Amino acid sequence: MSEKRCALVTGGSRGIGRAICVKLAECGMDIVFNYQSGSEAAEETVKLCEAKNVRVLAVKADISKSDECQMLIEKAVEFFGGRIDVLVNNAGITRDNLLGRMKDEDLDAVLDVNLKGTFYMMRGVSKYMLKNRYGRIINMSSVVGVMGNAGQVNYSASKAAVIGMTKSLAREVASRHITVNAVAPGMIETDMTAVINDAAREKIMESIPFKEMGKPEDVAETVAFLAGDGAKYITGQVLCVDGGMAI
Repeated sequence: MSEKRCALVTGGSRGIGRAICVKLAECGMDIVFNYQSGSEAAEETVKLCEAKNVRVLAVKADISKSDECQMLIEKAVEFFGGRIDVLVNNAGITRDNLLGRMKDEDLDAVLDVNLKGTFYMMRGVSKYMLKNRYGRIINMSSVVGVMGNAGQVNYSASKAAVIGMTKSLAREVASRHITVNAVAPGMIETDMTAVINDAAREKIMESIPFKEMGKPEDVAETVAFLAGDGAKYITGQVLCVDGGMAI
């Protein structure tokens, strides 16, 4: 990397988001990340990143709201001195249920965070990247957005839509040396998957060629690759980090 870069990560206080923040800090990037709740967890991410000798800022913001996304972006631009080099749209939620039992609010909540939040962040950050003629946007999709999953119609829809947005924006901004890619994790050991019961976990393992769950660090390594100079000619792609689940 020829110069020090800076990265804005959504949902960076724990799980995959924390691993991404720490990995990008390890790569020498200054970090701004948001969290919606859990200030203690956010502070732990700050400490882990600062241990890599970079500057870090945690911002409380709800990315389902356009105005709070703009506030987060403005704070990041100020902290970074007028630019954002890397955007990682990691924040996401689930509201799982069979379709017949799924409430309107279950659909709205998931689309507001996973889809609209990603849209708001890309729209706001891309303006700075276009001006600077450089940028790396990495959107967190899911293996569920690639292959579907029973009980996750709302989540699958949001993550499949993220792939569509990724490919479309990649076409819009490529001439300015801005890449836009998606990462689609499979079953990763996080708080979100920790609640799965043993019977369901065993069934899931049968569908994974690796026969084991991934780690947040596995996803972070892929994000770091896409954020770096080695991926400068890769755009509009979806990289599955799933142990072969989507094969």
